[in-house]
Amino acid sequence: MRKIILMMSISLDGYIEGPGHDIGWHQVDDDLHRHFNEQLAAMGGFLSGRRTHELMASFWPTADGDPASSAPMVEFARIWRDKPKVVYSRTLRRADWNTTVAHAVEPDEVRALAQRSSGDLTLSGAELATSFGRLDLIDEYRLYVHPVLLGRGSPLFSSTAERRPLRLVESRAFGNGVVLMRHEVLRGASVG
Repeated sequence: MRKIILMMSISLDGYIEGPGHDIGWHQVDDDLHRHFNEQLAAMGGFLSGRRTHELMASFWPTADGDPASSAPMVEFARIWRDKPKVVYSRTLRRADWNTTVAHAVEPDEVRALAQRSSGDLTLSGAELATSFGRLDLIDEYRLYVHPVLLGRGSPLFSSTAERRPLRLVESRAFGNGVVLMRHEVLRGASVG
């Protein structure tokens, strides 16, 4: 069974971006970028909200042609461009770069998409993650905790529908201080 995996960078205090949509605090060095590339190359596609998609589409389609791009950036540009993508937006009418626009999160359609996919699907964007979480569509959380406290910004988790038990399946510290915490959702387990 294909999984839907929320994969996000967050600050230690739980923000995905600082005030004004600032993500300049992300500490993505070549080692972490190679890890991201390895994980994302194996995915069957990307699911994102409009803001996340537009941020990605503003840079990655041509990043491999920029002489200032590192080798991992060049590799990721190709991964992002080639993978099928679904962007969830009530306002967007069309999107380029191998992207389908969906206007609502329909649980049956999302699960059918996951089953048709060539691999697991990765999910990004705080608002979309909240919607998927409320509908119990997230199977795994891969949170990359950056060693910074922001104090304010956009939180990853604004609210959830209910408490869900999780099981830690991996933790890993990278040389730049970022820590991966990977949890699977335990369905059918009681919450104590």
